[in-house]
Amino acid sequence: MEETHKQSDKSGFWLYGAWFVSLLATLGSLYFSEIKGFIPCDLCWFQRIFMYPLVVILGIATFQNDWKIARYVLPLTLIGGSISAMHYMEQKIPGFGGIRPCVSGVPCSAEYINWLGFITIPFLALIAFLMITIAMVLLIVKKKNN
Repeated sequence: MEETHKQSDKSGFWLYGAWFVSLLATLGSLYFSEIKGFIPCDLCWFQRIFMYPLVVILGIATFQNDWKIARYVLPLTLIGGSISAMHYMEQKIPGFGGIRPCVSGVPCSAEYINWLGFITIPFLALIAFLMITIAMVLLIVKKKNN
C-alpha cells in the first residue's frame, strides 16, 4: 500500500511541476505584454495559443492526479516548442527567414529583451515547453515501469 502512495507522490510531483511551469510562462507572457507594454508578434500569439490551455489542463490533472493527461499535453508542447524554436532562430540566426508569418505589425525578429546576449522571450517560451515536455515524458516512463 505504501508503494502505491509513493508512486502517486512522484506522479504528482511531475504534474505539479509541469503545471507550475505553464502557469509561470503564462504569467510571464502577460507581464511582458500587459505591464511592460511589449506588443506580441504573430509567432508570439501562436506560442500563447499552445501554452495558455496547459495552465487549465495541467491544473485539473494535478489536482486529480491524472497522469494520463500527458498524452494530450505532449502534442501541445511539441508544436508550441517547435514554434518557439523557429521564432528564436528568426531572431538569432542572420539570414534565417524560412517562413515569414510576421508580415504586418511587430516583426518576429524584434527582441524586446536580450539577457546575457541569448535569452529572449521566445527562448524563455522554448525552455518552458521543453520543461513541460520532459516532465510529461518522465511521467509516462515512470508509470509504464510500474
